[in-house]
Amino acid sequence: MTMALSDEQIAVLQDVQEMLQVRMRELPRRYQHSLGVARTAVELARAYGVDEYHAALAGLVHDWDKVLDDHELLARAAQYGVRVSGSPTLAVGLLHGPVAAHELPHIFEGISATVCQAVARHTVGARDMTPLDMVVFTADAIEPGRRGDYAERLRAMVGREPLEELFFQTFAQGLVYVISGGRYLYPTAIDIYNAYAARRARR
Repeated sequence: MTMALSDEQIAVLQDVQEMLQVRMRELPRRYQHSLGVARTAVELARAYGVDEYHAALAGLVHDWDKVLDDHELLARAAQYGVRVSGSPTLAVGLLHGPVAAHELPHIFEGISATVCQAVARHTVGARDMTPLDMVVFTADAIEPGRRGDYAERLRAMVGREPLEELFFQTFAQGLVYVISGGRYLYPTAIDIYNAYAARRARR
């Protein structure tokens, strides 16, 4: 990654990437996805004036706990007191973000709370997303490995539309994907969507 970062920050990112590669050695596609999200998060951060280092770091570790099976994710969520709306079993695919957010500070010394929050929120979003949260959430949806018209449409919006509008459209596309596939819709999703739709209408 070519960024205006300090030598220390570059070294941290290299160390994290090496640890991630080892952690995901049996999931090479997930590893490549994580690299793609990190690179895309940096591009979005540049476009919207967000801290590039935090964007790169959050992108690298956003799927840190994707290596865990469902049983382990549920057990760790209970251990850390992760709040789950609706059915924990049906929502297990969304737990890797908030579970990792609890674990990352114990793995990477000095990782910021803002990065951990972005990791926690990249699966279900929130009503009060920060710019970094929105960057990571969106990068997860439009990194180069994502295929489809929706991804191209969202990529075309980068730098042309405000970050909040880009996030809103990304979030809305996620709802379309979930509903059209008959998948479980996380209970907070409609509330989050309506909050941003209302703000959008007021602008």
